Amino acid sequence: MPNYTFTVNGREVTVDAPADLPTLWALRDKLGVTGPKYGCGIDVCKACTSHLDGETFNPCVTPVSEVEGREVTTIEGLADGDELHPVQEAWLEQDVAQCGYCQPGQIMSAVALLNRTSDPSDEEIDAIENVCRCGSYFRIREAIKSAAEKM
Repeated sequence: MPNYTFTVNGREVTVDAPADLPTLWALRDKLGVTGPKYGCGIDVCKACTSHLDGETFNPCVTPVSEVEGREVTTIEGLADGDELHPVQEAWLEQDVAQCGYCQPGQIMSAVALLNRTSDPSDEEIDAIENVCRCGSYFRIREAIKSAAEKM
């Protein structure tokens, strides 16, 4: 099998994997990075949302061969040591999580949105397509607005 070298949360890694192995499985099964969750495997639920070179991507449908030489950031890579990212802080302050399963993907989508715009409208927030089965969308919106003020 071929080797693929890329950066995960600031650390260069190499995995031995078939070219078509979804990056999600390389992260979870080969590297032990469990923040991105498996939900659907078809780019619908977005529970696995992470960043690839600073942009959101869904590792459940992205072959590991496509991340060769690139930078992957997962929820584990947001905090700076013990200092949480402002979006993570806002999530706690707004008590967003219920079951918590979708939250890593939700947070990664929110960070990407706030990197694009410092004052997102409700419509821009609502355009985030991550599914939350618990329905905490109102608190997600409030947390994003709170994080925007901090950033």
